[in-house]
Amino acid sequence: MMNTSMKTVILSISAALIAALPSLFLITSTAHAATVMVTDENNQPLPQVMVMQTPVEGFVLDKSDMGYPPERRLNRSNTVHTRFTDVNGEVEFDTYKQDKVRIRIRRPNYQDVTVEASGNEDLTLQMKPITDPLMLAESKPANTWLSALDLGDEDLKKHYVMQCGFCHQQGSHFFRRPRDEESWNEIVYRMVGYGARVHDEAQEQLPPLLSAEYKRLFENPELIPDATPWATSLSKDKITEWPIGDAFSQMHDLLYHSNGFVYVGDNLQDRLYEINPENGEYTVYKMKRAKGDKHGGLMGNRLSSFPKHETFAGIHSFAESKVDGNIFITTSYQQRLVEFDVTKKAFIIHEMDDGYYPHTVRIDAQDRIWFTMALSNQIAMFDRKNQEFQMFDLPARNFGEGLTVSFMGAILKLMDWGLPLANWFSIDEQSSGVPLPYGIDITPNGDIWFARLHADSIGKIDAKTLQVTVYDTPFTGPRRLRSDSKGNLWIAAFPESMIVKFDPITERFENVEIPVYPLGSETPYSLNVDRSRDIVWINGNTSDALYRYDIDAKTWHHYPMPKRVTFTRDVEIAPNGDVFTTNSSFPSWHIEDGQPTLIRLQPQYDDAGEENRSEAGRAKSQIDE
Repeated sequence: MMNTSMKTVILSISAALIAALPSLFLITSTAHAATVMVTDENNQPLPQVMVMQTPVEGFVLDKSDMGYPPERRLNRSNTVHTRFTDVNGEVEFDTYKQDKVRIRIRRPNYQDVTVEASGNEDLTLQMKPITDPLMLAESKPANTWLSALDLGDEDLKKHYVMQCGFCHQQGSHFFRRPRDEESWNEIVYRMVGYGARVHDEAQEQLPPLLSAEYKRLFENPELIPDATPWATSLSKDKITEWPIGDAFSQMHDLLYHSNGFVYVGDNLQDRLYEINPENGEYTVYKMKRAKGDKHGGLMGNRLSSFPKHETFAGIHSFAESKVDGNIFITTSYQQRLVEFDVTKKAFIIHEMDDGYYPHTVRIDAQDRIWFTMALSNQIAMFDRKNQEFQMFDLPARNFGEGLTVSFMGAILKLMDWGLPLANWFSIDEQSSGVPLPYGIDITPNGDIWFARLHADSIGKIDAKTLQVTVYDTPFTGPRRLRSDSKGNLWIAAFPESMIVKFDPITERFENVEIPVYPLGSETPYSLNVDRSRDIVWINGNTSDALYRYDIDAKTWHHYPMPKRVTFTRDVEIAPNGDVFTTNSSFPSWHIEDGQPTLIRLQPQYDDAGEENRSEAGRAKSQIDE
């Protein structure tokens, strides 16, 4: 039996526990996921609202190396989370529970709202429509302004889009104000010096047209059409960002590695970022320099007007060897291929005697490295077994082009001396002299396929015979291309607002229009194919978006990105279906906050509910005989 004193103790403990229950429940309640509810001005729930959560303080980086973290030290990026409200106008965050966060909400045609709160605090926020016509137009993505731009000639406009959209958006906030004709002359001259191939007649035509047109649109903002609607099914998807680099960076290509890390190259600062997407930790490795490397590489004066850069090699494109996991990197400003040992964290330089501007790289089943040589009109192959390069010369379109390519080394040397040859040389409408071999991929049967951006052609190197075959494309500007599981090629048609399927067996092209608002107003820089799911992922360069095309279902999905002026160049896909890209405008100060990021999209692949596609409907396909 229990004695009296023991009963008294137990009763006292029980009373204490009962008294403590409210505080215990309080502790439990503060640990729940924070809910953000968004309503309109009539207090009705707003679905399809983009809600971004950013830590107010977060980790403070050591930026003692030219404004960047010192190399080979572990750093951490402040992770930014973005969700979309559901049909009830709600979204939940289970991150930053004990920290102060900044919440920004955004919806097309509504005013942004930004507040600071505790990470575990439930919020109800109200949005109001934008009523000022110019503010409404300013809130829309670049493709809406670009679509309203009337240059009087569709071919001229297509040429403008292709040649002036290489590095940053056209129609972005930097272009939405009146400039005089002289200012546009200076811009065009500088862009040609950077490498844009604006033909001679267009160099004369564009400045007065652009000056008049952007003035007209600025003064008549009601002419700017609406952008692609946001689908309600976005509430199932998640977007995560990790800030890397700064406003002077250009986060070019990236690689999702089999070790689970994501590797990103800063083309302007020669830095390789090794990022752990599980926790945002990353390490920076500075590209190894060879003896005699000059600032700016073989084109030292090309970036002479750029305020800050450490370009000696020009880190560009990546491919992983399935044999040892080493990463092969093209360096656009040197005659070399660079190998990065992911175990030893060491760079190995493979020098080349021939060829200029190593561009996009892929690796075949025999562990041979294939890459395009953009300025010397070649495809290069590096055989790891014998450590030798083999060059495949591509056909010139005319005598002048063959002559220019053969003297490319001397031309680059003169440009390095400071002579503005790019501005002095005549440029025709075909961009003769620079056919620009660009994208490359390897089909399941081992054939090597490439695209030539300025030559309007794709080509094949036969895996068995190594014979080169070139096919003219019935569209303009084939940029990057990828193979699906069946061996079909998918090509980004940069100025055409579409992707194109090419069947190597029938040798037929099939145009697949991107269902973007306004119709025909997208510039797909690149794409990648998730071969395990046969899904094509496309960079939406002027719409601040990524696109997904399900090949078998022939359905489209549109994913708006968290920042305005988002300009992406590459897409990588993890085995679980997560999609990675980088905010890689050149220069990065064009981006909404001037901060480039690694972006992860975690899409939901369950199509049982509403399909996430714009009102433009299913993809329009037509067979080009």
